[in-house]
Amino acid sequence: MTKPLTLIKSHASNPKLWVVIGVTVAGIVVLAETRRRRRKAMLMNREDFGAFVERFEILPFPQPPPPAAKQSLSGLTFAIKDIFDVKDYVTGFGNPDWRRTHDVAENMAVVVTALLKNGATCVGKTVMDELAMGITGENMHYGTPINPQMPSFVPGGSSSGSAVAVASELVDFALGTDTIGCIRIPAAFCGIFGCRPSHGAVSMIGAIPNSQSLDTIGWFARDPSVLHRVGHALLQLNAVEPRRARLLIFADDLFQLSKVPKQKTECVISKAIGNLSGYQLPKHMKLGQYIASNVPSLKGFHEESTKLQNGTSALKALSSVMISLQRYEFKANHEEWVKSVKPKLAPDVSNHVLAAINTKYENIKMLYKVRTEMRACLQSLLKDDGILVFPTVADPPFKLNTKKVYSAESHDRALILSAIASMSGCCQVTIPLGKHDGCPISVSFISYHGADKFLLDTVLDMYSSLQEQVGIVSNLAPFPDSNGNFDASELLKEKGNAAFKGKQWNKAVNYYNEAIKLNGSSATYYCNRAAAYLELGCFQQAEEDCSKAISLDKKNVKAYLRRGTARESLLCYKEAAQDFKHALVLEPQNKVASNAERRLRKLMS
Repeated sequence: MTKPLTLIKSHASNPKLWVVIGVTVAGIVVLAETRRRRRKAMLMNREDFGAFVERFEILPFPQPPPPAAKQSLSGLTFAIKDIFDVKDYVTGFGNPDWRRTHDVAENMAVVVTALLKNGATCVGKTVMDELAMGITGENMHYGTPINPQMPSFVPGGSSSGSAVAVASELVDFALGTDTIGCIRIPAAFCGIFGCRPSHGAVSMIGAIPNSQSLDTIGWFARDPSVLHRVGHALLQLNAVEPRRARLLIFADDLFQLSKVPKQKTECVISKAIGNLSGYQLPKHMKLGQYIASNVPSLKGFHEESTKLQNGTSALKALSSVMISLQRYEFKANHEEWVKSVKPKLAPDVSNHVLAAINTKYENIKMLYKVRTEMRACLQSLLKDDGILVFPTVADPPFKLNTKKVYSAESHDRALILSAIASMSGCCQVTIPLGKHDGCPISVSFISYHGADKFLLDTVLDMYSSLQEQVGIVSNLAPFPDSNGNFDASELLKEKGNAAFKGKQWNKAVNYYNEAIKLNGSSATYYCNRAAAYLELGCFQQAEEDCSKAISLDKKNVKAYLRRGTARESLLCYKEAAQDFKHALVLEPQNKVASNAERRLRKLMS
């Protein structure tokens, strides 16, 4: 035994000793917290928030003499992701080994030249995920840019430095690329606007490719008018276009994936358009079911083991096709370099790269067929006036400098939401809508391929009204929990059961609603309503009802089974597995719970 421990043991009964120990421990805790806060303050005070890998200044082309119109981006500054060529500079692709093995660029990227011609000044290159193979924004070589909205959390990637440069007001706008969410995710995490234009709408000449079928050049801005001006410059849009009515379509099943309350997203948007002219009454739909019915080639990619609702299964299949396509094209582009140089990569990036390089790809034509069908599917849905609305991200970012990374289900949700535009080639804008629990909230608007001006005009038209609604929408009132007449509530429950058996799910929900209003203390009513919600694909409502039922009756096996089903459909595998395990504790021979628990264990592994 060490001397200090011997001393403590021999004086253990002395109260003064414990006072000294307590004061010492408290002092250590205070010192650690002080150092943590100082370190955080130092990070926040860093001149560039760690956004830049290289600083320089490239002045715009000369302003044309009068009477020529003033350049549209005159006076604005911008930064570019370290994926774009700048003459006489090496393009680093986020990795020192890439920078070391490549020469300086002989030409300027087409997109950078376009911005300089329109009067903007370039001030440097920004940090990115290595080889654009990530969505967190971390870089072990150059450091992770600091998210100004949430300094202790990742900024999102792969265009992390560009997003941070805009969010921290170091530049007016910034360029990035988007393959599987690399503009949209950091825009959401940093609380700014992000635009992924229609695939092929902006020239990729002078940008290192990741996956040509998915790659687009996008941009960030804090202000919708700047986002709009940059879009007009890059897309060479006409200033005037006949005004047409707009129809917003809410993807209810995608909102189910997010934990942000509806009143902070859907209700804000609905109220905003209510104050504007030229907007039709919004519609609601299950996008997953629509895609399952209209993208027939996806059926070959559904997971055989899954028993998810058809729509959720189709969305997961779409995201898996996206990743397969990215890996196949990344391998074609960079396999030779990876094998010859053997670059030093962060562990997660290395895993992505090795998965791409080592996978043998079969039936490649089917990947491209899904992409073609997906574009036609969205065109048929949106026509010439539709705008699809859904959350940009489902989960908040995870903390920096921890061993925690995205869980399998969080990663799945992120890719599902990104796959809609990536696989259809449609244009998408990420729009900030304030905060929830300290984390930025955003929604995405998608319009059909080629409708970039229509979409950018819509965002500019709506945003002031959206701002008015943000923060003023009150919480939805909960269902009254009053004790009503028992016989009446039981009668309503039986009517609900009859409607359920007749597959009239909405009617069943309405009957259960009325029963709960009369008697809010019955676990059965909530559990039955959850069953109807499951049939309707309203998984979040089903989960909430089951949680209420369990709080009223801890031994309600059906509630655990139904909550497990809802959580699995929401891609919360760990929580779903716990529910099925709990059902097995209550009923050890329950085959439904046993099969589900085994299936989830396989999914998580």
